[in-house]
Amino acid sequence: MKAYLAGPDVFLPNAAQNAEAKIKICATYGLIGRAPLEDVAQISTSPPGDVWRAIFRKDIEMMEECDLIIANLTPFRGASADAGTLLEVGWFLGRGKPIFGYSNCATSFSERSRAQQAALPDQMQAVAVEDFGLPDNLMVPGAVEQGSGLAVTLPPDALTRPFNALDIFEICVAQAAQRLGLR
Repeated sequence: MKAYLAGPDVFLPNAAQNAEAKIKICATYGLIGRAPLEDVAQISTSPPGDVWRAIFRKDIEMMEECDLIIANLTPFRGASADAGTLLEVGWFLGRGKPIFGYSNCATSFSERSRAQQAALPDQMQAVAVEDFGLPDNLMVPGAVEQGSGLAVTLPPDALTRPFNALDIFEICVAQAAQRLGLR
């Protein structure tokens, strides 16, 4: 089974090595990991509008070839998971394909939202904060739960990991393999 490895990991300075490590972990559990890491150098001479459209098309093509998604839902550039990753989760949800997700962050969405809210101008102070003790907006863990029957995989020791740590990813992959009957 092919697993689309979604997440903003493509923005890491060591993105290729990170993708390679994730693909090896997937193989250990009987999955074929597919990382949407583009060779931007090949197309970077094109106009920016052509580059982003080419990346979008390649990612959609890769998602269509995959049987499931394993999404890095660690907060990225804010209190929530990466917007592109969330779109990809929704794409798999809409197609009824299995969805597995993990976060290296042990802090709840409401705690992160309140911290972000405190840093915003006064007019944002009255905005309600969703407080269900979930790892992200309720739609995110809801999609994962509906797509796999499992919760978003979080650090079992309640300690936040660095963004690029792979131990929680591996736990998520092991859960996916078990849920899919590969182990």
